[in-house]
Amino acid sequence: MEKIFVVCTPGLEPFAAQELSQLGLIRSYENKVPYEPGGIEFQGSIHELYRANLYFRTASRLLVRLGQFHAVEFAELRRKAGRLPWENYLSPGREIAFHVTCQRSRLYHEAAVAERVAGAIGDRLGKPSPVHKRQEDSDTDLRQLIVIRLVDNLCTISIDSSGALLHRRGYRLATAKAPLRETLASAMLMASGWDKTSPLLDPFCGSGTIPIEAALMARKIPPGFRRRFAFMEWPYFDSKVWGDLLADAANALVSDVPRIIGSDRDAGAIQAAQANAERAELAGRIEFSCRAISVIDPPFGPGWVVTNPPYGVRVGKKDDLRNLYAQFGKVMRARCPGWRVTMICDRVRLIHNTGLDFDKGIPTTNGGLKVKLVKAQVPQPTRVGDKEMRRWGDERR
Repeated sequence: MEKIFVVCTPGLEPFAAQELSQLGLIRSYENKVPYEPGGIEFQGSIHELYRANLYFRTASRLLVRLGQFHAVEFAELRRKAGRLPWENYLSPGREIAFHVTCQRSRLYHEAAVAERVAGAIGDRLGKPSPVHKRQEDSDTDLRQLIVIRLVDNLCTISIDSSGALLHRRGYRLATAKAPLRETLASAMLMASGWDKTSPLLDPFCGSGTIPIEAALMARKIPPGFRRRFAFMEWPYFDSKVWGDLLADAANALVSDVPRIIGSDRDAGAIQAAQANAERAELAGRIEFSCRAISVIDPPFGPGWVVTNPPYGVRVGKKDDLRNLYAQFGKVMRARCPGWRVTMICDRVRLIHNTGLDFDKGIPTTNGGLKVKLVKAQVPQPTRVGDKEMRRWGDERR
């Protein structure tokens, strides 16, 4: 059994724990799994590590803990790092990259720490591994990442099993302004409580991430179904087990999906969304249209709205947002009575401008911005004199 650390965006830990529970890798996720900001640890086999990488929707990467020890001198660091079982994860001469953090430790020079561990790997494998500066994460980057953390002279060394960050599903090549990461979109859908059978609407869909992730969930398509992982380059990678996992996933696919609707007033965003849906093999499964929030046309009856409206940081002007959020709330009350709404926003004042009774929310980040993931239920009309809502409902019938 391996100690495996699930890395996720701070705030998304409960959803990562929920996924671990659904995968059968932990018994329960409700108030029983300790986690630290940005991650959660569990024990599993290498084959369970494969499965977790294949199915995880909210994690950024999965790390295998190789070892933990105290070190106050570089010679001690190299000697102890050389005792770790590198041969299980690295072929001699494979390119490696390091991510090193040092806090309150005598060994505080990050580049020097990486140099000593690289030397230890060469000592263990009998051949030095080329070391590259860590560059921007990409779908094609297959160099092996090694994560080293030194805190109070305690050194923790982990090896990445995922490769490119797990939000890179492989379908999103076209983007609109301020794209939403797939992992956060999945967490929003999980937080919303969407039942995967009722209609789902995103009226600020941008490049389509939320509707596409919803369709993947509804069809039970694993997010890692069409990508490669770092563990596939490990010396003892079991291709048969991996093939069986893919076959099981293919046999579990669902053909029918509920109505999933994405709209945006930006025609370029809709073009990007349609292109991304085609790459995800979901063309025809999602209804995309170019329209403003004021003219959305949701199906009659209960449903879910999950969306990422503009904040005014990258998109739009801050002075215009109050009216936009007020209009959003008005449209929800008029056209989506009884629907459940989940969204993220960076300012409480904008949330209040909707006039909807949102909860306190879950703090997290989106593209480096502090945001809150909030939920509300649109009230049903309570007065006979509320003619606008009643007339619209009659027209829908």
